[in-house]
Amino acid sequence: MTPPSNLLTTPAAPVTDIIITKSTDPNHPTAKKSGGGCGCSSTSDAKPQVDQRTLDRISKHPCYSEEAHHHYARMHVAVAPACNIQCNYCNRKYDCANESRPGVVSELLTPEEAAHKVLVIAGKIPQMTVLGIAGPGDPLANPEKTFRTFELIADKAPDIKLCLSTNGLMLPDYVDRIKQLNVDHVTITINMVDPEIGEKIYPWVHYGRRRYRGIEGVKILHERQMEGLQALKEADILCKVNSVMIPGINDEHLVEVDRVIRQHGAFLHNIMPLISAPEHGTYFGLNGQRGPTPAELKHLQDECADSNMKMMRHCRQCRADAVGLLGEDRSQEFTKDKFMEMASDYDLETRQEVHAGIEQFKDEIRVAKAKLKPSQRIANSQKVLVAVATKGGGIVNQHFGHAKEFQIYEVDANEVKFVGHRKIEQYCQGGYGEEHEHDGAIKSIADCAAILTSKIGHCPQEELEKAGVEVVQAYDVIEKVAREFYNRRFLTV
Repeated sequence: MTPPSNLLTTPAAPVTDIIITKSTDPNHPTAKKSGGGCGCSSTSDAKPQVDQRTLDRISKHPCYSEEAHHHYARMHVAVAPACNIQCNYCNRKYDCANESRPGVVSELLTPEEAAHKVLVIAGKIPQMTVLGIAGPGDPLANPEKTFRTFELIADKAPDIKLCLSTNGLMLPDYVDRIKQLNVDHVTITINMVDPEIGEKIYPWVHYGRRRYRGIEGVKILHERQMEGLQALKEADILCKVNSVMIPGINDEHLVEVDRVIRQHGAFLHNIMPLISAPEHGTYFGLNGQRGPTPAELKHLQDECADSNMKMMRHCRQCRADAVGLLGEDRSQEFTKDKFMEMASDYDLETRQEVHAGIEQFKDEIRVAKAKLKPSQRIANSQKVLVAVATKGGGIVNQHFGHAKEFQIYEVDANEVKFVGHRKIEQYCQGGYGEEHEHDGAIKSIADCAAILTSKIGHCPQEELEKAGVEVVQAYDVIEKVAREFYNRRFLTV
């Protein structure tokens, strides 16, 4: 099984033998973990059923499909600077290359500049399948620029999926136009269905040439969001709902939000952690509002995942000018001064060939996964978390010291399930990391039973062992490596 060369920089065939770098002594601390302190809880075995037509619609959309996000890339273009509401967790920043969060961009573009950028990147990164407009303000507060951009791209690159993200205030007015332009995926940020809770999140709403403060504005926002969500359902446009989890404000309430949006036809729910560092300059950040812990976020996601609606767990809370696979940002490779000097390399035939290779590779991954299914289910088996260093493709294929994030999987005797990711500070600058600080990386996965990585330096390996995290070195399908680790550690008598 060889990944497409344009996706993964390591062309070698997967290693089938796992290298175990810790003692197999059953008295080892790792063997005694009961879920790694992660707050893992049993969830319903009933999974949302998705029809084939919908599966085809999302198969190349990295945000709407967890499988696709391992293989396909997206990009955002920053053509929509104005916003019509104020959120206490938001501070739009311009000309900022050092932050990775919604509302941040390095430069604004005209629709014509944006269209040229898309065509350039579609040639340079042929696995890029989705063009999204997500700000840095609200796309529907900038309808002319947003729709002009979509028109230009649809004309020149018909194979690229069009996607927009909105707060929903103006959505009911534009659903017909969105449908006309064949925008098949829309994201609405819905943080409440109770205006009294929303009043703690939104200071004001600008609607109908008036600024409404407090609960009066929040009620308008809520009503318009519900109207827009229902209209998307009736127009057969797939809708993802984003919700920001704010501890002490809407964390418990998001269970009700999940129930309501499900009734109104949302396809996917993405519960994201509040980003509230003081240096970001948001109201919440400056006033000490904390974000949720990974365990708190997972607990809420698990609680909502018992519904018949899909739960998104692979969101990276992207910049408004993000480029590349989820979890990476190549936007600085394509700043305006660079891409405006580049000729368009867009070629539909070449892109189709690349996508065919990706689909073949995905099929090989599926075959490998199918071989891992246990012959019979084991009731009440222990659940543990494992961290994975990966560059994409669904493969353990990254040096521990080169990782900017770890993907987190929950493993028991019956399944290997992706449950999230954790960003870390990169410590390795070109060697094995022995002389570099790596405490942050280790702390980020201290509740995991193991780290799966293609390679690791001696120093961090020792520190991980001291922390009770087993190191597994391999180059193979994530689920296969995780399954073999679990069977050896927790099922071997």
